[in-house]
Amino acid sequence: MSDNVLLSKLEGVFIRFKEVSQLITDPEVMGDMKRFVKLSKEYKELDLVDSAAREYRNALETIAESKEILATESDEELREMAKMELEELEERLPEMEQNIKLLLVPADPEDSKNAILEIRAGAGGDEASIFAGDLYRMYTKFCESKGWKVSMSSCSEGTSGGYKEVVLNVTGANVYGVLKYESGVHRVQRVPQTETQGRVHTSAASVAVLPEAEEFDIDVKESDIRKDTYCSSGPGGQSVNTTYSAIRLTHIPTGIVVTCQDQKSQLKNLAKAMIELRSRIYAMEHQKYLDEISSKRKTMVSTGDRSAKIRTYNYPQGRVTDHRINLTLYNLSAIMDGDIQEIIDKLQVEENAERLKESGL
Repeated sequence: MSDNVLLSKLEGVFIRFKEVSQLITDPEVMGDMKRFVKLSKEYKELDLVDSAAREYRNALETIAESKEILATESDEELREMAKMELEELEERLPEMEQNIKLLLVPADPEDSKNAILEIRAGAGGDEASIFAGDLYRMYTKFCESKGWKVSMSSCSEGTSGGYKEVVLNVTGANVYGVLKYESGVHRVQRVPQTETQGRVHTSAASVAVLPEAEEFDIDVKESDIRKDTYCSSGPGGQSVNTTYSAIRLTHIPTGIVVTCQDQKSQLKNLAKAMIELRSRIYAMEHQKYLDEISSKRKTMVSTGDRSAKIRTYNYPQGRVTDHRINLTLYNLSAIMDGDIQEIIDKLQVEENAERLKESGL
């Protein structure tokens, strides 16, 4: 893409940026919370493009000035300075252009949201539950390294350790945009603790990542919800099994059921359960969007089809393979300790390339 084409695209962005800047200070807009939040998000995105565009324009102007000096100036010192500046900027220009192109591709509006992370043991009995527990530990450590807050919403423990199912709420900056790549079937190949012959078994666990719905994303009528209370189970001291603090919500039109029992207060459990219920209803709509893009992007095959096998953790060989981008890494123990950033970075690079291809930039 030539400089001129990119600059003309940026001109349109600049006009919209000025328009949005004025709109978010309009009292009428500020009074409409749904519209105000939407415009505020757009302002933040356009602000990034505007900053990158200004840097790019300045670079183009300085390149033109440096070329002018080299063509007309006889002073050697000035020529040398202009030459150095020209080389440096011409080297940086492709990176600036690539950055702007990525910023011009509309971001997934869900990326900035918090997420609900579900891990479920699949085929493989007790070993699958133990592996689901290993994934829970891996994600908890990864989220801690990002400074995100993780709280357990509900869980069902395995008979020999780990979890049959665990549901987590993850809050922080751009949580869904990072964790969405983890949706799919994770497979483990290792000698189970329960195996006496030393044979390698294959087990699986499925991971689902849902964007957390905000209150104005979806309107859930109270009359459509059946609320049940019951006694919490599991560790938690004297209040467990004595107070009806656990909550079960059933959304009658869709049949979606959510439970929350991790808080001692019924009110807090109800608030958390409502967030999860809204998110699950919202996710049904979001799934249509994922199905649409999964046919175009292999990196998103996991979220478009939750039954797709996305990654294998092979213990005898100490390797992890991500099947979507044919990436194999030989640092299994570090990955199981939460060091999954490299895999996510490579998936993001691949997805960005696909998004750019789609957009024609």
